[in-house]
Amino acid sequence: MAEPEFTATGVRIGKRLRSLTRAGQVRISDGRLELLTSYGSEIDSAPVQAVRASKPWFAPDDRALADVNGTRYLLTLGEQDPAPGRPGPPAARRFIEAVRRAAGDRG
Repeated sequence: MAEPEFTATGVRIGKRLRSLTRAGQVRISDGRLELLTSYGSEIDSAPVQAVRASKPWFAPDDRALADVNGTRYLLTLGEQDPAPGRPGPPAARRFIEAVRRAAGDRG
């Protein structure tokens, strides 16, 4: 198994107004995006080419939208990347860039 291209822990993952997990994981590895609970159970996954990532309008900088298999998820990551050696999720902008980069590498 290859090293993940993007990994974020401590991510709040929600669907509509419902929170699915407050400390989930987002991982891009081997051309797939995976949304996982804090226990490692899969919430959803799809090939990166089928995922659309964007920044929601009028939302704080720590939020990103991910459309996976026709379902829109609101991800709350970090406003800024954490300092080296410090815990915390990476910035939402890094997630969006990682999805676009991974999808572009394959097509």
